[in-house]
Amino acid sequence: MANALSPLIDSAARATDPVIRGVKDEQLTWPTPCADYDVRALLNHLFHVVVSFQALATRGEADFSTTPDYLEGDWRTRFSDETVKLAEAWSAPDALEGVSQGMGLPQRTVAHMVMGDLVVHGWDLARATGQDYRPDPAALGEVGPGFEEMAPMARKAGVFGEEIPPPPDATPFERLLMLTGRDPGWTPS
Repeated sequence: MANALSPLIDSAARATDPVIRGVKDEQLTWPTPCADYDVRALLNHLFHVVVSFQALATRGEADFSTTPDYLEGDWRTRFSDETVKLAEAWSAPDALEGVSQGMGLPQRTVAHMVMGDLVVHGWDLARATGQDYRPDPAALGEVGPGFEEMAPMARKAGVFGEEIPPPPDATPFERLLMLTGRDPGWTPS
């Protein structure tokens, strides 16, 4: 029997997949809400996360010191295939137990990290390339509290930007984006 988070990882991946498939080759050099990444670099980062977190699901190790170029051949279909493998890897009943050998964090936190990357970077890529993006509400409901818990550590590591204070009428998704330092109104210049 799968654990409670594996279907949410799968739904986060399925919400992001159409965005990945919709990226046009001429958009690869366009800016994204992540100041350090253009579309190509962010796609490679997200691809690397998806592939690496397959190993982390089974308490393996992952190398984040470099990011390979995954955008060769039919990379859009390959991304979809890799997200299926990701969800399968995280579906083991014990995938959320213990501490990740590769990250030194609780496995549940590692699962939130990959789910959050799919949700937030799905939005980043959609926003950068003029596409619509709607996160799965159940995945968003899990990622929001998970990211709130890890935000101080993520800011210290330079993974999150400074939080933007949300207005009272901000949606849960806008709050998540602002928690990570993103402006929900960002548009390419």
